[in-house]
Formats: sequence, C-alpha cells, structure tokens
Amino acid sequence: MTTYLPDTNVFVDALNGKRGRREWLRELVLQGNRLACCAITLAEVYAGMWPHEQLKTDEFLSAFVWYGSSRAIARRAGRLRFDYARKGVTLSLLDTLIAATALEYGLTLITGNRKHFPMPELSIYPLPGGTA
Repeated sequence: MTTYLPDTNVFVDALNGKRGRREWLRELVLQGNRLACCAITLAEVYAGMWPHEQLKTDEFLSAFVWYGSSRAIARRAGRLRFDYARKGVTLSLLDTLIAATALEYGLTLITGNRKHFPMPELSIYPLPGGTA
C-alpha cells in the first residue's frame, strides 16, 4: 500500500471533473492505496473555491487522510528553499512545504509540475495524461 499526497492541481481537477482525475484517484484507492491531504494543499484548494462549492469540496476532501504540519516540516521546507536558491533554483514556499510534508511522512507526491519539485529524495508519481 502506498499513501499518495496529491498536489493541489490534482484536487482542483478532481473537484472540477477534469481530465478524469476523480476516477483516477478512486482507482488508486480501489487498488489498496491511501490518499492524503495536508494543510498547504487544503489551504490552496479553499483559496480558489467559490462559496457555493464549499459543501462539495468539504465532502470530497473528507475522504483523504490528514497529515498535519509540524516544526520539523517547516524547518525542512525552509532548508529546501534555501538550498535550492543557492543553486539558482527558485521554489515557492508552498511547494517546499508540500514537498517537506511528503518527505517527513514518507508520502508519494502526485504532481504534473515536476519542475516545482526537483528534490531527488522525493518520491513522485507523475500524473497520467500530462500536467494539470
């Protein structure tokens, strides 16, 4: 069993019925895997959600296993951003927090934005059918 942490774009596509993402996520669960959510992905989803979409969004996200933030995650995210900046790579703080969450809990990140997550130690499941 693998626990997958979908990047925000995966949640948005699934909620909007695009690219077959909801069905694809359901298939991952039917195969015996777990789906995760963290503070950053949750905040990003709600930041782009219209008020009339709240019930549907709440219901959908309630099926995901919650992985909380911690001091260790914040520290790791800050170090990732700092270290990559020294290599000339600018990463967003939100993406480094998502990556740090996946690394800290041993989750596999699902994303179509591989360039936002260049960390070789990060387990990534690329999105089928391209980026979101």
